[in-house]
Amino acid sequence: MTHPTKTMKAAVVEISNGPFRMTETARPSVRSGEVLVRIHASGINPLDAKIRAGAAAHARHPLPAILGLDLAGVVEEVAPDVTTFRPGDEVYGMVGGVGGLQGTLAEYVAVDAQLLAIKPANLTMREAAALPLITITAWEGLVDRAKVRTGQTLLVQGGAGGVGHVVVQIGVSLGATVFAVDGAAKADFIRSLGATPIDYASETVEDYVARHAGGAGFDFVYDTGGGAVLDASFKAVKRFGHVVSCLGWGTHALAPLSFKAGTYSGVFTLAPLLDGLGRAHHGQILKSAAAMVEAGQLAPRIDRRIFSLETVEEAFAAMSDRSAQGKIVVSIIAS
Repeated sequence: MTHPTKTMKAAVVEISNGPFRMTETARPSVRSGEVLVRIHASGINPLDAKIRAGAAAHARHPLPAILGLDLAGVVEEVAPDVTTFRPGDEVYGMVGGVGGLQGTLAEYVAVDAQLLAIKPANLTMREAAALPLITITAWEGLVDRAKVRTGQTLLVQGGAGGVGHVVVQIGVSLGATVFAVDGAAKADFIRSLGATPIDYASETVEDYVARHAGGAGFDFVYDTGGGAVLDASFKAVKRFGHVVSCLGWGTHALAPLSFKAGTYSGVFTLAPLLDGLGRAHHGQILKSAAAMVEAGQLAPRIDRRIFSLETVEEAFAAMSDRSAQGKIVVSIIAS
């Protein structure tokens, strides 16, 4: 496919905590195994703000850089050795914005085709762009690590959050009895997802373990908060139970878990983007997740405000000031 121009617009951050600068830059070319995607929407995540602030060394994304991990868009061009996608396919994925890979706050991106899946047919581009990172993170914890099954109990720490609300929905779809800890204001939303809400401000761990788990604890606990929340998770899990965390980077006493002969798994969703290993699994997760979305078992909660490349500063402000009612999505193409 030929293009009338070889440039594109992108939002670039040049220095730590610096502003986004609208830039006209070279449109990427596809290499072996890659497809060129015309980005319709870019989902932004707290990690993007940390990278912008220079506070995410683990993401290995030095500035100046284009940020943004998630996208939904249309395939424009495929490398000769790519047979899984064709121009015109609507796709979604977590494709860059770390490890020196171009991010999605731009009009186009060339990405490893293994990282993509066909977009759920019943979602808009904006809705689909909200899902990749949080869905892969939830899936790797619940399905790959914990192997949650019907009849088991699952406690989700931060159940109304970005990762948390996907964990809850996948847990329910797997047949687990799901409980979700969050603020009292989130209770109705948590109930709407099929889980029992627990208010962290009014109940201690001991209280809710006694009330909901017979004092013995939950089969699985998925921690999305880290720090003291992970410590609470070790207390909340049952004997021989399993704790999963996507923020288990602190220093923790393992005795509460060890005394229960419990197990722990960490989830580090960025790894395939950083080292290239296991990228096809990300594509497979998103393919499976699309089937769940189309079956009515999974839906993203997105903030209704519309942001564009030109107003990306406002999008990041909305994410940091906690005014967002769901995931923040930047529309690259107005729709």
